Amino acid sequence: GAEEPGMEAEAQQLPLGCGGGGGSPAAGRSPEGEERREPPQASVSNGGDAESGRELVELKVIWNKNKYDVKFCLDSTGAELKQKIHSLTGLPPAMQKVMFKGLLPEEKTLREIKVTNGAKIMVVGSTINDVLAVNTPKEAAQQEVKAEENKKEPLCRQKQHRKVLDKGKPDDVMPSVKGVQERLPTVPLSGMYNKSGGKVRLTFKLEQDQLWIGTKERTEKLPMGSIKNVVSEPIEGHEDYHMMAFQLGPTEASYYWVYWVPTQYVDAIKDTVLGKWQYF
Repeated sequence: GAEEPGMEAEAQQLPLGCGGGGGSPAAGRSPEGEERREPPQASVSNGGDAESGRELVELKVIWNKNKYDVKFCLDSTGAELKQKIHSLTGLPPAMQKVMFKGLLPEEKTLREIKVTNGAKIMVVGSTINDVLAVNTPKEAAQQEVKAEENKKEPLCRQKQHRKVLDKGKPDDVMPSVKGVQERLPTVPLSGMYNKSGGKVRLTFKLEQDQLWIGTKERTEKLPMGSIKNVVSEPIEGHEDYHMMAFQLGPTEASYYWVYWVPTQYVDAIKDTVLGKWQYF
C-alpha cells in the first residue's frame, strides 16, 4: 500500500502523449514516444506549399509571353490556382481565362481533371494597369487632336480667303438674321462672292435635285448627290455671315467657296444639299 502513491507521482512526470509501461523517465524521451506525439495540423495551401505535406505537381504557367514554373498542390481547385496565378502575374482571377484541355473548371481539383507533371497551363487576360495603359494613350491622342484643331488658324484668316474677304461685303449682300434658322427662300441666294472675287448666286432646284451655281460667265448645274460635304465657318468680325464650301471631289482643290452667306440659311443649305430635308 505504501508503494502505490509513489508510482502515481512518477507517472505524472511523463510527457503527454507518450506511451510505455516502464517507470523510467527515459522512456518518455524514446523515439517511440516521439512518434506518438500528435502531429501539427497541415496548413491549407493555395499556392503549392511544399510544407503542407500534400502531393505537388509541377506546372508551366504561360501568360503574356511569360513562363512561370510552379509547384502546386494536386488536390487544390481551379479557383485556388487562379489565386496563385494572381500572385504571380497581378492578373485578377475575375479577368483570367485559364486553359488546360479547354477552360479550367474552378470547382474541380487538378487531380480530378488529370493534371500531370510538366502540364502547360495557358492564361489569357489583361491586368487593370494594361487596360489603362491602352486606353490612356488613345484618350491623350484624342485630346491632342482636339487641341491641334483648336490651334488651327480660322479659315477667314488664311491668305487665300483673306484676299476675298478684304474686299468687304458685296453691295447687294442679302440681309442676315443672327441666331435664327430659316427655310431657303423661293428666290436664289445672291449678293455673294466666289473664290475669284466674282459675284455668285445659288439656286436650289429641288424638283430636279440640283444645285445651280451661277456667275456672270456661266451656270453650273450640280446634282445634289455629287456634293460630298458642306463646310462653313462664321466670318470673324461679321459672325452673322458665313464662308461656305461645297466639296465636289476628294481634295481641297475641289472645294467651291462662297463668301458672305447669311447665317440664317446655313443649316438649311447643308440639310438640303446633304439630303436631310428637315426644313421642307
